[in-house]
Amino acid sequence: MLRSFVLAAAAALALPGMAQAKGAPLLDCPLRDAPYSIDTPFVDLLLNPAAKQAVQDVTGKDPTQGPPIFVGTKAPTFAAILTIKEALAFVGGDLSKLPALDAKLRTIPVTGADKVARCERYDSVVPKLTVPKGKGPRLLLFDKINGFRDEPSVNAARDALTAMAKRQGWRMAVTDKGGAFNARTLAQFDAVIWNNISGDVLTLGQRKAFQQFLQSGGGFVGLHGSAGDPVYFWDWYPDKLIGARFAGHPMDPQFQEARIAVNKQHPLAANLPAEWRMTDEWYSFKTNPRAVGANVLLTLDESTYTRVSRFGEPLDMGADHPLAWTQCLGKGRMFYSAIGHLPATYAQDQNVTLMRDAIAWAAGKGDCR
Repeated sequence: MLRSFVLAAAAALALPGMAQAKGAPLLDCPLRDAPYSIDTPFVDLLLNPAAKQAVQDVTGKDPTQGPPIFVGTKAPTFAAILTIKEALAFVGGDLSKLPALDAKLRTIPVTGADKVARCERYDSVVPKLTVPKGKGPRLLLFDKINGFRDEPSVNAARDALTAMAKRQGWRMAVTDKGGAFNARTLAQFDAVIWNNISGDVLTLGQRKAFQQFLQSGGGFVGLHGSAGDPVYFWDWYPDKLIGARFAGHPMDPQFQEARIAVNKQHPLAANLPAEWRMTDEWYSFKTNPRAVGANVLLTLDESTYTRVSRFGEPLDMGADHPLAWTQCLGKGRMFYSAIGHLPATYAQDQNVTLMRDAIAWAAGKGDCR
């Protein structure tokens, strides 16, 4: 109740950029004013004719040529989770030309039209959400995606979690609007679940509201793609909230059976077996989340699957390959599981148990450790 009061009080304060006249373009987005550079989201280079021409002039590669999922300028698009470095790597471009390209991009002015275009993939309208009555935990299932949207996995997760909420008596609302991330709306919930979120999806004001929600005791559950972007444009999210950055996943083959080991000392292990085997797309991370204080629940046995990536990313993490973990963030809680690319995983017995117990934990049930 105290957390709800704090969040509701914060809602009465004007957050920077939250006010927006009806019909006016949203301009509260991250990187709105950032100069063009090789660190600019690839999608924003594609949105500017001069930037596209600079890429072609310096690299000899037409940035608009490629599969629509990679060069699209409307969300969801893979171009929202790349910089020009990754885009060139995909087509075998010469990365040694990046410094010269950076210098040329920095001469391009950022216009008002550019700022509007950069912000169009965000939203600010507060959705009207109905939280069912009852005594169960209040949950917000969120699936706004600006980057890679794997429709089958997103849909399977949504269906599985809404069915689970009915079975468990949870009070769940569902939205694909970033506008839900304001203090008044978040005060209605005990935890938020990010359903395979990819791409930067929150405005600056929405980021602040989300961080305040966690600091005040809210919970976060992230599923699979919610920590699977090649590039992030909000360092706090991968480095502090998730606690690790995505390195890659096998592609030869992409989906494999592997052995999962359970840390039976973890508070979420009670209803899980000591180990199990299942088939999915297995993530590797650049660092181990233990380094930021995460309590690892599941580890992946690397000896049970092959780790051949498409572009030679280092996928070996060794004997300690985290797959799911928790963190206590001040008064808040976070849980992340890398399981969940294949739709079938959302009906797999052990994973269903894992999601059920993790969501209940994130919403405030049990010790935070």
